[in-house]
Amino acid sequence: MQSLQELYKIGNGPSSSHTMGPKRATEIFKNKYQNADKFKVILYGSLALTGKGHLTDYIIAKTLEGYEVEIEFDTQTECDVHPNTFDIFAYKEGQLLDNWRVYSIGGGTFKIADKKDVIIDDVYPQKNFNEIKEYIKQNNIDLYDYVCLIEGKEKITEFLVQVWESMQQTIKNGLTTTGIIPGRLNLKRKAKSIYDNKLEFETDDIKKTRLLSSYAYATSEENASGGIIVTAPTCGACGVLPAVLYYMKEEHHIDDEKIIKALAVAGVIGNIVKTNASISGAECGCQAEIGTACSMAAAAVAYLLELDIDRIENSAEVAMEHHLGLTCDPIYGYVQIPCIERNAVAAMRAFDAAILSSMLETNKKISFDLVVETMYETGKDLGKHYRETSEGGLAKKYCRNKYFNKDLS
Repeated sequence: MQSLQELYKIGNGPSSSHTMGPKRATEIFKNKYQNADKFKVILYGSLALTGKGHLTDYIIAKTLEGYEVEIEFDTQTECDVHPNTFDIFAYKEGQLLDNWRVYSIGGGTFKIADKKDVIIDDVYPQKNFNEIKEYIKQNNIDLYDYVCLIEGKEKITEFLVQVWESMQQTIKNGLTTTGIIPGRLNLKRKAKSIYDNKLEFETDDIKKTRLLSSYAYATSEENASGGIIVTAPTCGACGVLPAVLYYMKEEHHIDDEKIIKALAVAGVIGNIVKTNASISGAECGCQAEIGTACSMAAAAVAYLLELDIDRIENSAEVAMEHHLGLTCDPIYGYVQIPCIERNAVAAMRAFDAAILSSMLETNKKISFDLVVETMYETGKDLGKHYRETSEGGLAKKYCRNKYFNKDLS
């Protein structure tokens, strides 16, 4: 598994696979061929089908500013390796200098075909939760100690402090901003109104729902508007973990030092999914994004509740198990409907998973590793129109109803 610095990435939304990944790959390619006078990019698969809504062409053109740029959307060519595929070409006086085939695999991470990619080494020798759990129990440490041991306490703590500061600022920005989210859906921001709308006889449970939802909406609305967010593990699922952690800080007075440790624990969960399955909605549906985010948040809550390693695993497993089969069907390709609301629901579900796990026996039949493997297999079995193409599910039904003047928004 790679460093947590390859999981948590601070950057602009709205999509880690459709904006962050292509931007990073394009920057590297451009720097390698600065003597070029023209660049051409061909987008395939999900990048072609939902690239407009995710600003893929915009971010590539902006990255290549100052050069002649041609961007083509190819919705017909099959993507045999990964649905987020694009080709980039560099030319000088009409002559081809080089071209790369890039796979944007989720979370802002990319690979380049023919072994030309920038290789990022694994730093964790353990490959799954079972191996990590064994190591932890043998050495009588917890998950945070494990991360520090592998990555270096000072280095990883400094990085996670930046991540947490960025998450908090995003929530604060989202809670104070109103107006319309960019895009043809004309969707109003709701985070501030949810946060301010206190019921006269508000119970503790209702308050918890209101606050968690407002924090998740705040982050997700910032993401949908192209604001600064942290991939956790992706842009589309960036609201779940920050909402849960911010709630624990504000309502249960958990200090930042403990929150940083919970971030590390959540990162281990995200890393396991990224290594052994996928965090890409285009590859495995929204279960890979929101499902993973919910597992990360559930593990973080369990850690903050001081549950043991087995119950932390249970929390992550329960959270993922009940997102299995979740489709990725963004309307018009925007990370807005159903994505924003889905972040709020997953934040609440993460809490439920941790609380439930605290009451369950630890000898559960289903391990986290097994549910991750199942999620990956399920994702591969989903019809491609349910994997971030906007050709199925809500995206298809909404557009059809719009055609018949039955706008359901």
